[in-house]
Amino acid sequence: MPELPEVEAARRAIEDHCIGKKIVKAIIADDPKVIDGVSPDDFRASLEGKTIVAANRKGKNMWIELDFPPFPTFQFGMAGAIYIKGVAVTKYKRSAVKDDDEWPSKYSKVFLELDDGLELSFTDKRRFARVRSLKNPISVPPISELGPDALLEPMTVDEFYKAFSKKKIGVKALLLDQSFISGIGNWIADEVLYQARIHPMQTASSISKEDCATLLKCINEVTEFAVEVDADCSRFPSEWLFHYRWGKKPGKVNGKKIEFITAGGRTSAFVPDLQKIVGAESAKAAGKRQQGKVQRVEHNDSDGEDEEPEIEEAEAGKSKGKRRGTDNKRASTNKKLKGSNGDNDENDNDNDNDGGLKNTSEKAKQSGSSKGKGGNQEKKARANMAAKRKLEESGDDEDDDGSEGDDDNEGGKDHKLSGKTKSKGKKTTKRTAEPRQTRNKLSNKHK
Repeated sequence: MPELPEVEAARRAIEDHCIGKKIVKAIIADDPKVIDGVSPDDFRASLEGKTIVAANRKGKNMWIELDFPPFPTFQFGMAGAIYIKGVAVTKYKRSAVKDDDEWPSKYSKVFLELDDGLELSFTDKRRFARVRSLKNPISVPPISELGPDALLEPMTVDEFYKAFSKKKIGVKALLLDQSFISGIGNWIADEVLYQARIHPMQTASSISKEDCATLLKCINEVTEFAVEVDADCSRFPSEWLFHYRWGKKPGKVNGKKIEFITAGGRTSAFVPDLQKIVGAESAKAAGKRQQGKVQRVEHNDSDGEDEEPEIEEAEAGKSKGKRRGTDNKRASTNKKLKGSNGDNDENDNDNDNDGGLKNTSEKAKQSGSSKGKGGNQEKKARANMAAKRKLEESGDDEDDDGSEGDDDNEGGKDHKLSGKTKSKGKKTTKRTAEPRQTRNKLSNKHK
């Protein structure tokens, strides 16, 4: 699919054959999924009569600069391609237009005829591309949100290592992040990681400065070479992983077996014998392998941007563990609530009794808010409230123990109960705690 080298090849073809020529005719497809934010008629009117002065690119995005704005801007997606009639433009794996197809292709989204008779077409069979008409493409998304271009704005080793040290995600996912570095797609990411001998799931922040330097060198060399040969994959070095990653079954590269996993949400080719997770993460990875939780994905040669990210079993296991933990918590909570609905007269400890009444009050509140459910719980709650009032009415008998601490606890419970019933708006007789001094006199009188 089109990545930096393929889009750069298209840009160079326009630069070599279309600069200085006027657009005399434009045909825009009535496809709002691809033609984004502008009607076909308005788009056509913005193109006809204008002269092409430059072709620009950043990452996997390209725009044609005219003598005055707005400018047509192309986000290639999975199968977007530029074709110029009579001119050989590099084709790539996902390109759907053949030399003997009708012209312009039925998949054409933007067709331009120039004043010298040259014809240009942007096609997209899969309809994942986006074509826009923008006054200043570099100042608005998606181009304004892109990181440095992998070819035009190469990072230094120090910049690259510093940026990696802050990222706690897998290195493959980071390379695919266009806001981090733009232009690298799936096949380039796999290629440079293979050449740098780095596992695609290795956490970026754990990679040493030496390995970061090697990886950056590979990025520069792969992109520069691919651009130099106009993204003609038949001219890529035979030892590149690129040539062996497209089969439906895992193959071998330089005698080493290729396997496929999901990394960064994409099907990823790597060579386990050469690309190993290192450092503290290696022990974790070994543990996962022993438990059979590392999932190998079957490569189906789709390798596309529309593929659904596959969930690794390790992550699924975590989700199951969370669900089990939640179930256990719920069971524990239900058990506590059930215990709080028991006979409070059997509790000798006032504090425990108070906790049970508090839970009962909350339970009664919950049961009262539901219709047709929890009727038994409401009855239990009412029984507990009656038991509480009975305890309160027998407060003088409890004072026969002569324990002032119990008086304090009982008074505290009265206040809590009063606050609970008041907040619920129920009519409950509020028992005012008697002053301790008066209650002590009564106690002495009994004595």
